[in-house]
Amino acid sequence: METFDFDEIIPRKGTRSLKWDVDPAPDMVELWVADMDFRAAPVIREALQRKLDLGVFGYGLPDDAFYEAITSWFRTRHATEVKKEHIVPVTGVVPAFSAILQALCLPGDEVIIQTPAYNCFFSSLRNAGVQLSANPLKLEDGRWEIDFEDLERRASSAKARALLFCNPQNPTGRVWSAEELRRTADICRRHGLWLISDEIHGELTAEGFRYTPFASVGEWESENVITASAASKAFNIAGLQTAYVIAPDPRVRSLIDRQININEICDPNPLGVEALIAAYSSRGAAWLDALNRYLDGNRKAVADFFSSELPECFLSPQEGTYLPWIDFSAFGKSSSQVEEELRSRYGVHVNGGAHYGETTPGWVRLNIATPRAVLEKGLGRIGEWASDVRRQKGVEASQNAGR
Repeated sequence: METFDFDEIIPRKGTRSLKWDVDPAPDMVELWVADMDFRAAPVIREALQRKLDLGVFGYGLPDDAFYEAITSWFRTRHATEVKKEHIVPVTGVVPAFSAILQALCLPGDEVIIQTPAYNCFFSSLRNAGVQLSANPLKLEDGRWEIDFEDLERRASSAKARALLFCNPQNPTGRVWSAEELRRTADICRRHGLWLISDEIHGELTAEGFRYTPFASVGEWESENVITASAASKAFNIAGLQTAYVIAPDPRVRSLIDRQININEICDPNPLGVEALIAAYSSRGAAWLDALNRYLDGNRKAVADFFSSELPECFLSPQEGTYLPWIDFSAFGKSSSQVEEELRSRYGVHVNGGAHYGETTPGWVRLNIATPRAVLEKGLGRIGEWASDVRRQKGVEASQNAGR
């Protein structure tokens, strides 16, 4: 039985890493962009090494093994049947969103997204020339919920054309239930909206939660939901530029495929194809299971830290993704201020909620897919910031009282 060392600290500074080299400071703790600090699974590295040993890096071809890896993975891992002919290879889910919207919408059409939302959703809407219709998620009894009444109202707009959905949700970390998916689909069906589902975080769920592919919850969904996904997020191979769209309807698939070709994003990286095939194997699944167990430990470390050191903050329930969503508003600063202060003065880089269209000011997203020692170092620096802010607020309160 293979074992995996997620505690290993891999020096990434100076490797042309977006995550680690965007900040010149040598001791910055990088807890921002959704990129893991773990080595890819051995089965993936072995597959890539075989390709490297061949020494020829010409144009690639997603062959039957590529399609079979995807269909087999969904069948065995998620009890969902995906047909080979429904799969369209693409270089990434973000360019896929733009292409899908361009294929199915006209400039000026409204596309609904649920905020706070993955920041690239906003750029995909801009690239397609469509208008944002924001359906804010509601925080009810400490859990993020879909505002179905508002969603119904927005879907009924004469200009509404599509819902760009996120399952599981980034950044709130919600893992949607089958019933929530059905209610969402029913609104789209009744109002004739395209339903596009980003499921790239599907494999990353906390203990006790399970990702449900949107297309698996009913007959209408199996025939109409357009899914964009990849092995990249769960297996830490995003730089290999390989993803796929699943579009069951042949007419819709033809329109999307044409736009993907117009945008020239139809050729996934040959190394990425090899990596996906290896990831979606039994050995890849074993590594993924071990990863999720390790992330559960990191989730607990985060929960314990905020409970004991920053009780002023609200930590959204960590159901899925490796991106905790945390309310820092009790410190009286905007999310952009929190991000800037932590980065410039305390040496820890996080993502402020302004990037995601936060529904109320003060939210911050962390990336905890890093060795625990690195995570604890970053959390310690956040604790130092909080102590200094409390101290400063106490000084100001004392000065004001003496006036």
